[in-house]
Amino acid sequence: MSARQELVAAIESELQCGDFKDYTLNGLQVEGRDTVVRVMSGVTANQALLDEAVAWKADLVLVHHGYFWKNEPVAVTGMKRRRLATLMKHDINLLAYHLPLDAHATLGNNVQLAKRLDLTPSGCLDGALGRGLLWHGNISSSMDHAAFAAHVERQLGREPLVIAGHARPIKRVAWCTGGAQDMLPLAAEAGVDAFISGEISERTTHMAREMGVTYVAAGHHATERDGVSALGDWLASRFDITHRFVDIDNPA
Repeated sequence: MSARQELVAAIESELQCGDFKDYTLNGLQVEGRDTVVRVMSGVTANQALLDEAVAWKADLVLVHHGYFWKNEPVAVTGMKRRRLATLMKHDINLLAYHLPLDAHATLGNNVQLAKRLDLTPSGCLDGALGRGLLWHGNISSSMDHAAFAAHVERQLGREPLVIAGHARPIKRVAWCTGGAQDMLPLAAEAGVDAFISGEISERTTHMAREMGVTYVAAGHHATERDGVSALGDWLASRFDITHRFVDIDNPA
């Protein structure tokens, strides 16, 4: 058993949350019991994850996508009321870490995606390693488009949408997990062969074709499963807690 404030302080120190200007609150979003034995992690604090946390008797839920996003309605009604009521009724803490978890150099979503896809990072295109969000590097051996798409599907368990911007082999890659499709111009300026992110917009197709960069939409959820799981394992290695990651399927 560990004190909640010790867990929060440890994560805050490791992720350096204060260095990031985010669209949401990073850290403790809903206060529950003071002591923590069981930590359940997941990508998003949806109702299915909360119900699983209740059934497992979790003391703390750790997620990448929590609540209180910029410009969202502030009224606690409907879905928001039900989610918060579940946490408060069962005295469960909710911790959420967004951009700090994307960027972290060893635990973050981007470095974890690199490990899963056998990418060797060279650095970030929009800041220092561990602070930037747009990573770049090389895949171990060049692939044609079909082989690269199959590789991504095999590793993430989801068929990606691939917009071919050229016909040459893919070797140098940039990536940013989640909804980062509008980072495509910066990736193109760096001269990469492919850019991987989670989502795609209508404009992304034309941008990829006209900029000569192959765009791979590999799934917002699929590209962001590993960071929060790694953070939970990191906590369990340092504190007297049990960690369990639960993957609530999401095709987006």
